[in-house]
Amino acid sequence: MARKSHVQTTINGETVEFLCEPRQSLLEVLRDELHLTGAKEGCNNGNCGACSVILDGRLVNSCLVLGVETDGHTVETIEGLADPEALHPIQDAFLENAALQCGICTPGFIMSAKALLDQNPNPTEHEVRYWLAGNLCRCTGYDKIVRAVLDAAAAM
Repeated sequence: MARKSHVQTTINGETVEFLCEPRQSLLEVLRDELHLTGAKEGCNNGNCGACSVILDGRLVNSCLVLGVETDGHTVETIEGLADPEALHPIQDAFLENAALQCGICTPGFIMSAKALLDQNPNPTEHEVRYWLAGNLCRCTGYDKIVRAVLDAAAAM
């Protein structure tokens, strides 16, 4: 058994401590150690975006970040987006625009959209399409997703 490292980080606004092997990805830590299963494992090589999270304000594929690399940093996941009273405007827009089907890619698209809107609250359609290019969907098609992000930007 490999030696585990102690990591202290902030996830969705809460200080979290966990032990993980140095080789474990952030995705594995989120899902297997912390039971935050919103980020999905699609490809496990950084090509699909289903595991997207925001690390220190920057969009990353959690399958490509080691869990130990988050020590002292801040992570935002899909679980931290809504509050107990209401969905986040991006989540509402995805529902209103029917921008989801099977749901595997949805958390990654929503976190990517949040990262975009945090940096650019009024993006053009071209900017949305460019920003979401790292996320793949096999079910829905991209027009509804792009419309949802644009509607969320208008609502926010």
